[in-house]
Amino acid sequence: MTESSHLPVTILTGFLGSGKTTLINYLLNHNHNEKILIIENEFGAVNVDSGLLKKDANIEIVEMTNGCICCNVQGELTQALHQLHQKRLNGTVQFDRLIIETTGLADPAPIVQTFFIDDFIRETIQLDAVITLVDCEHILKQLDEHRVASLQLGFADRIILTKTDRIDEEQKQTALDRINKINNKAKIFVATKGQIPKHQWLDIHSFDLDDELEVSKGFFVINSKKPLTSDFKPINSNYAKQSWNDDICSYVFEAGELDLKKIGAFTEQLIEQYGNDMLRYKGVLAIKDQPQRLIVQGVHKVVGFDYGSNWEKPNERISRMVIISRKLPFEELKQAFLETIAEE
Repeated sequence: MTESSHLPVTILTGFLGSGKTTLINYLLNHNHNEKILIIENEFGAVNVDSGLLKKDANIEIVEMTNGCICCNVQGELTQALHQLHQKRLNGTVQFDRLIIETTGLADPAPIVQTFFIDDFIRETIQLDAVITLVDCEHILKQLDEHRVASLQLGFADRIILTKTDRIDEEQKQTALDRINKINNKAKIFVATKGQIPKHQWLDIHSFDLDDELEVSKGFFVINSKKPLTSDFKPINSNYAKQSWNDDICSYVFEAGELDLKKIGAFTEQLIEQYGNDMLRYKGVLAIKDQPQRLIVQGVHKVVGFDYGSNWEKPNERISRMVIISRKLPFEELKQAFLETIAEE
């Protein structure tokens, strides 16, 4: 969607006490090659979290207080991004990337939309990813009591679990099972005290129209003794002793080669009817008589299309679309999706 010369921006979200500031401090202690500007958002008049960040010559902090940038100070965020871009151009403030740390109660939707509805921001700034921190000890309760917790998970490109050392294996697997049902598109990492290498959550280009689309069936555990390595482990569904009724969940549509005209009509109707409920969605589609992958990616009703790389082998030509959304009539939509399959 954007060019590499754009200023990269990462949205860091997660419920209260999930470890966002700890993650940033670990980054600052292990980041010596670039200057980072951090927008700290706080509900109150005094920003407590900014006082907890390590002070360093390579960090600039902009505080946005007295409200959440997802609602009553959203316009202030747009204005701040305009001003920061201008200061960066004239050299008043020097920084290589921007991290926006939201309040623990922030809905990421309006923040993400800021990067697509403002022409100047869209042309100069690249939203790289939404990173969601999860307090694994309390996430089940938070999901039961606070709808915003599932929104933060639903918008995530990476989910970083914290405080897993405070719970047993059954509790961890139960939390993983529920998180994966809400968002099976995001990669999940387990990290201790914010110890996760920057390449796992920065510059991951999640909003680019690329070919990558995996349905997550496991999680990565960061090895603190070898900080740049991680071990993949499957989610053990044997611990899933109950079903969840979360408002947000993942839907996967799969088929073979599709008819371009039919899948275009399906997608248009889907977005028109359910776009306001669809938090994030991405499709990598095989179109009959088209050698390249067709990429579809969107946030609510903001959607992009492009052709990607060529399919290399005939048996790889599988069309897949993942939608993270509020409740959809899945069986009805699945049948409509299958009706877009191209005739032999």
